[in-house]
Amino acid sequence: MKIFQGKVISTKMAKTATVAVTRVVVDPLYKKRFKKIKKYHGHDDIGVKEGNMVKFVASAPISKLKKWKIVEVITNKKV
Repeated sequence: MKIFQGKVISTKMAKTATVAVTRVVVDPLYKKRFKKIKKYHGHDDIGVKEGNMVKFVASAPISKLKKWKIVEVITNKKV
């Protein structure tokens, strides 16, 4: 089971939160580090707010874009 951790960047849809996951990638040739950010749509039963850090897991498809479910809130304050 895939478990990701990210920051909630939008809660404008009903029972859906957009979560941004940031990771650091190293270029294989030049060894330069840079950030990659990917957005996921997660099903929100908890009621998270923008700026929260959350954990979310893979689930059965809920809609066209929602294939993730938010499990817990790690931090409540805005980061």
